[in-house]
Amino acid sequence: MEFCHRCSSILTLKDNKTVCPNCGLKSKKKAKIESSEKIEEKEQVAVISESAEDSAYPIVEMKCPKCKNNEAYFWTLQTRAGDESETKFYKCKKCKNTWRVYR
Repeated sequence: MEFCHRCSSILTLKDNKTVCPNCGLKSKKKAKIESSEKIEEKEQVAVISESAEDSAYPIVEMKCPKCKNNEAYFWTLQTRAGDESETKFYKCKKCKNTWRVYR
């Protein structure tokens, strides 16, 4: 990037020569344009323990079909078309069994 020595504006490129858009100063030398960018890709990994993951869901009274425990986490997902109701999933607090109720 080059600046005008009269008014300190950024010089622009016109007909392969640098020109000041503010004061009109024209450079007689050819424009030198350089561009560089260094991009570092950092892999971001979030580690969530199972207990932290489960604590994000509300607990309801629902009998587990596997171990008959009465407490389960629940969440909903839109698994079908937008005009149909969401699907409610449950996960047993004790044995971690996951199921859904068809209605």
